[in-house]
Amino acid sequence: MQVSPSLAIQIQTLPDQPGVYQYYDKDDKILYVGKAKNLKKRVSSYFNKVHDNAKTNVLVKKIVTIKHIVVPTETDALLLENNLIKRLQPRYNVLLKDDKSYPWICIKREPFPRVFMTRRMVKDGSEYFGPYTNIKTVHTLIDLIKELYPLRTCTLDLTSSNIRSGKFKVCLEYHIGNCMGPCEGYETEQQYEKKILEIRDILKGNFKESLKGFKSYMLELASDLRFEEAQKVKDKIDLLENYQSKSTIVNPKISNVDVFSIISDESAAYVNFLQVSYGAIIRSHTMELKKKLDETDVELLELAITEMRTRFNLNSKEIIVPFEVEVADSIKVTVPKLGDKKQLLDLSERNAKYYRVDLMKQIKIVDPERHVNRIMQQMQKDLRLNREPRHIECFDNSNIQGTNPVSACVVFKDGKPSKKDYRHFNVKTVVGPNDYDTMEEIVYRRYKRVIEEGEALPDLIVIDGGKGQLGVALKSLEKLGIRGKVPIISLAERLEEIFYPGDSIPMYLDKRSETMKVIIHLRDEAHRFGLTFHRNQRSKNAITSILDNIPGIGEKTKVTLMNHFKSTKKIKEASEEELEKVVGKSKTKLLIEYFKVN
Repeated sequence: MQVSPSLAIQIQTLPDQPGVYQYYDKDDKILYVGKAKNLKKRVSSYFNKVHDNAKTNVLVKKIVTIKHIVVPTETDALLLENNLIKRLQPRYNVLLKDDKSYPWICIKREPFPRVFMTRRMVKDGSEYFGPYTNIKTVHTLIDLIKELYPLRTCTLDLTSSNIRSGKFKVCLEYHIGNCMGPCEGYETEQQYEKKILEIRDILKGNFKESLKGFKSYMLELASDLRFEEAQKVKDKIDLLENYQSKSTIVNPKISNVDVFSIISDESAAYVNFLQVSYGAIIRSHTMELKKKLDETDVELLELAITEMRTRFNLNSKEIIVPFEVEVADSIKVTVPKLGDKKQLLDLSERNAKYYRVDLMKQIKIVDPERHVNRIMQQMQKDLRLNREPRHIECFDNSNIQGTNPVSACVVFKDGKPSKKDYRHFNVKTVVGPNDYDTMEEIVYRRYKRVIEEGEALPDLIVIDGGKGQLGVALKSLEKLGIRGKVPIISLAERLEEIFYPGDSIPMYLDKRSETMKVIIHLRDEAHRFGLTFHRNQRSKNAITSILDNIPGIGEKTKVTLMNHFKSTKKIKEASEEELEKVVGKSKTKLLIEYFKVN
């Protein structure tokens, strides 16, 4: 199916994460909302074939813009999709009715609260847990709660005065052990509330302590020889132990709240906004703010909050943010450290990060020069350089088991490998495995030649190793009179520490940063190139040590033998007839006589 260049870029830069996607037409009207375990794969599937359903083909032709919200799990995507379809009512979605909502577990606000499943939320102060995407999970929890905590199921008004007046009588549920009879005062509110507290913990997922009690109950049943009942409790405990009770994006207690997060780089900041109503996300938006005067994250977030509250006509009384900000006095500012609000803030930050990543991918495709310029500017800042590191050279030594010491120099230009400029070196002046002397020799030889040939020195030299390797490399630059003219650092592999000349304390950068990705790629490429050359040298020497010692066997014969037999071992094991077919009688005679003695 033919896709416009703009749409193709949007699809190509989608993340491989669970989430919800939204399709918009040329007038920015919502067409469709869908969920995905993998956003990129799911959205791509709409555009890589002609669909059997004519309605789907019409939908695809109308799509101009794709927006998405990243969530932690597929279950979260399912719930968020449900919320957005109900609110936005996209033209091409099946409309969801309220009576088809996902189930919740309710702890009713009343004396001696009931615990039951419901599909409707009544705003009367009751507690709601969920919603749940699997009805079996709800029944399992309800059954386990009833098994472990005898609760009332009646709808009687169990006020203190009604109980004292003897208005009610216990029912069958009491006589069969499913209820402790609070209606006649056989159970106090304090005793009942203790059970509700434990049930609340179970529904929140905080049931480690409760499990100890459950297991004791199971053992008690077993000791009373009630093995069938004990097995039932065990089965339900197993299900509970494997169950994760809550979704990140749903907690009905969190209502009329806006969540704002920010991430920034050298040139811009990205602010994500989530609007939350009764625990459900009903809107998500991310905006980019270009930096002009090196503004702080606090300044930019305050600006973005003001802009988005005006643009979307928000009137929430509480905002959730990553740090304290100055806003109107009527707004409560929450900086969460734990719990559901912190999870919402983390989700907002994740979406801001993915927005930035998607934008960078699009820039890389549409404007590669701008992409390179941005990375070079970021590297200059991160590595504290006087100029952008457009030309970087990295050195690595290879001398596995002390044999055939060689070195490699790889070159990156504009952050990418320039393989035609790679160089390898056979070590000439160093005897045996000595990394320091080898590094000193190779750095000296490399830049002596660069100077003699009038070539440009690099913008940055990277030495693979720690402070010792950096020190000997500096000695070589000093001999050549270019110390201080070329920035030089070393990268210690174990902790990815960056060392600078004259500074014993290493610098650490985030391994996920673009600067470290380039530096680590550079180091790994030097390893790869050096090891390849080293293996070739070892192989060459292995051939030489056997075949070159045979009088009358020249270079051409060696190549012919190795091309045919692939190894010296197979040459030695070959029969006289096999050898004659490859190199003739006279050469075969020389080989056989040599192998007999050796």
